[in-house]
Amino acid sequence: MVAVGASFFSTIFSPVFHGERRYQALKLKYGGILSNSIAPRFAMPVNRISEKQKERRSGWKEYLKQSKKLIKADGGAPRWFSPLECSSQGDNSPLMLFLPGIDGVGLGLISHHQNLGRIFDLWCLHIPVADRTPFTDLVKLVQKTVRSEYQRSPNRPIYLVGESLGGCLALAVAAHNCDIDLVLILANPATSFNRSQVQHLTPLLDALPGTFSSVLPNILSLTEGDPLRMVLDNAVKGIPLLTAARESIEDFTTFSSYLPVLADILPKETLLWKLKMLKSASAYADSRLYAIKAQTLILCSGNDQLLPSQQEGERLLQLLPKCELRKFDDSGHFLLLEGSIDLVTVIKGTFYYRRGKYHDYASDFIPPTPNEAKNVFESYRLLNIITSSVMLSTLDDGKIVKGPAGIPSEGPVLLVGNHMLLGLDVLPLFSHFFRKWDFLVRGMAHPLMFRRQKSGRLPEISSFDSLRLIGAVPVAASNLFKLLSSKSHVLLFPGGAREVFHRKGEEYKLFWPEQSEFIRMAAKFGAKIIPFGAVGEDDLGQVVIDYDDLVKIPYFRSEIESLTNEAVQLRTSVDGELANQQLYLPGILPKIPGRFYFYFGKPIETEGRKQELMDKKKSPELYFEVKSEVERCIAYLKEKRESDPYRNILSRLLYQATNGPTSDIPTFEI
Repeated sequence: MVAVGASFFSTIFSPVFHGERRYQALKLKYGGILSNSIAPRFAMPVNRISEKQKERRSGWKEYLKQSKKLIKADGGAPRWFSPLECSSQGDNSPLMLFLPGIDGVGLGLISHHQNLGRIFDLWCLHIPVADRTPFTDLVKLVQKTVRSEYQRSPNRPIYLVGESLGGCLALAVAAHNCDIDLVLILANPATSFNRSQVQHLTPLLDALPGTFSSVLPNILSLTEGDPLRMVLDNAVKGIPLLTAARESIEDFTTFSSYLPVLADILPKETLLWKLKMLKSASAYADSRLYAIKAQTLILCSGNDQLLPSQQEGERLLQLLPKCELRKFDDSGHFLLLEGSIDLVTVIKGTFYYRRGKYHDYASDFIPPTPNEAKNVFESYRLLNIITSSVMLSTLDDGKIVKGPAGIPSEGPVLLVGNHMLLGLDVLPLFSHFFRKWDFLVRGMAHPLMFRRQKSGRLPEISSFDSLRLIGAVPVAASNLFKLLSSKSHVLLFPGGAREVFHRKGEEYKLFWPEQSEFIRMAAKFGAKIIPFGAVGEDDLGQVVIDYDDLVKIPYFRSEIESLTNEAVQLRTSVDGELANQQLYLPGILPKIPGRFYFYFGKPIETEGRKQELMDKKKSPELYFEVKSEVERCIAYLKEKRESDPYRNILSRLLYQATNGPTSDIPTFEI
């Protein structure tokens, strides 16, 4: 069972940066049917820029550049198009329909096209600048496409990604189509329009001269010198829509050069029409929230200059039955155009990606990219430096070696070991397996990382997105079955929360159930079982206040009961210490950091022993053999670490100062 305690310290989720994507061409779709007319191909030059520059670049610049080309051939009715970058998806990829904000261009996902195109069949709705289709007719248009695609592929979900106005459109369609499997992803949905400052923009635009939209860009493009630039920059800040765009494009010159494009996308008459539509769309969607049953993910910004998005996200979270919320405190209204957000990473981390009616933890899992893994482990870089883990494994002939040589590269493999205090062993394990050893390990985790009985004081579920991104799944027999059947490497801690939140003097004591829970499952698939031991927690800190101390104080006893009741309970049918699954934060006295040690014993074969180990008398024998081997590994490490000259962090820092910060620090003689 993967750690449940580490998140009490820090926020786990770490947004992944996404570079610039080239928009090459469009193939138009009308009502879900491919049109014979193909839009012009855009051959865009590729500038050589550093990875750091790519990370920092906003999607705004590319959006404006390609919007300029797309709206040139504007006209006609609203229609669907698919970016050519999205042509590499698999045969079983679900359909994703992008519903734009008030701009209507349909390029709001331009920074994400290439990544989304690998796992989705992506269609984007384009609403021409001069189009005056009412909101209710847009609902019918999207609904027609949804029902047509549902009839064509009734077993695959349909994703509706709605941005601002598009969020209202997605909610309205979902309210009218409760019989269809829809997944809604809403970025700053405009259902809060009647509480926003944008609603006051309509009378202001009515009062402005008709040439305003052409005059302002020309004035700004002529600006030279800091004083005038500051004056005009402050003038722009007085207009909410331009303020939000301005904040996304830090360079004033770049911003001012693209203002004519903004004026072409949203001339005064179109902007007035869209603002009036926004008002009606907000009321329409808000009045139908009660009917929505679709799985919904809300992405809301903390620095939205147009809408009170975080407050609205909290409100919708309470009103929608299958809803989750993710907050981006530093982001503005145009969330999906910001370089700090990767939509695919968000979808993967929240387990919102599925190809069928339900999410399958084995077949729907998409391994993290090197960049995603880097961002996850980088957030725990300090822990890895402090613990400087030593990893040992055992070859078939019993020889102990440093590194993963003793761990089979082909699955199914079941890694079974002890949990250290607060689950601090998990991230170093994942980091070594994925980054250094090139193994993808799926960790069996406590259900509190995925769902709650009720809301309360536990860390938000979003805190665990990064662990889900790198492979954590809820601990359950059905999930172990799926992972072993898919020949995965699975990480299991039978002691679970009882070992994570152990008491004083219980370091390295195993709290395993008497039943051989995993042996027969491993035998069914011929999985290799690798027992391992982990030590080092007592070199980081000492538990001085534990559950037995806290439960004597009425206030803390009440807090512990409240925390424990928030989480889904495990092993409710057992008695004794194994049933003692209380969640609490112990009092820990820090020490000068030592080092973590992991020792993987010799693999135990179950191949060809299925009939033998399915016997209820035989399987406990192997179970206790595994448990004894884990205890032997722990004892070995506790003894050998005494001779490690680099057990103390000071000696390790001195070694790296002499040999370089990336040098591999030695350990005891094996």
